[in-house]
Amino acid sequence: MKLCVAFDMASSTECLELAKKLKGLDIWLKIGLRSYLRDGARLLDELGKIAEFKVFLDLKLYDIPNTMADACEELAKIGVDMINLHASAGSKAMSEVMSRLNALSKRPLVLAVSALTSFEEAEFKALYKQNINEAVLCMSKMAYESGLDGVVCSVYESLVVKNATNSSFITLTPGIRPFNEDKNDQARVADLATAKANKSDFIVIGRPIYRASNPRQVVESILSEL
Repeated sequence: MKLCVAFDMASSTECLELAKKLKGLDIWLKIGLRSYLRDGARLLDELGKIAEFKVFLDLKLYDIPNTMADACEELAKIGVDMINLHASAGSKAMSEVMSRLNALSKRPLVLAVSALTSFEEAEFKALYKQNINEAVLCMSKMAYESGLDGVVCSVYESLVVKNATNSSFITLTPGIRPFNEDKNDQARVADLATAKANKSDFIVIGRPIYRASNPRQVVESILSEL
């Protein structure tokens, strides 16, 4: 299981300072919408000057198939290690993305976003007309059959996804609260032991790390648990 540290801070300066503090640790960096819209690929270049971090660019692409494939091809050129897109875009879009990326000499891992961990059951069902577990299973099978490398889901769906697809099909699970911190805007959260028990391949942790007085110490504690 690998740790992705969410770099969602209010400025590029804060992101770069955190990267310096975490240099040399066995982690991935998750760059999300806030940071990428503000700083663009320049932030990735600056992070690369600090250390050779693995980067998960978390933009959750969702558009028509050709537009998604064009976008993913551009992201592959940047050289990030993992990207994601919404499974809700459908199998045609996901297959088009993978067809385009598989033609490249090197491509990033591609994950499908299933049900956001901020969803509670009632709100999700009102939108998708399915309960969360049913929808995640359906989306995950579709992503697997479309040739993607894995899915973004909650810890509680990880084992179900692997059992329905393949044990090597990646599950990346946000909403991890390593030491039982507040949920904030997440609904389906879990601790490290639950993530391990459900065979998550990647866990995402943000605020418990970057809001800590000593982020490196927190990350070291998490890594020792993993």
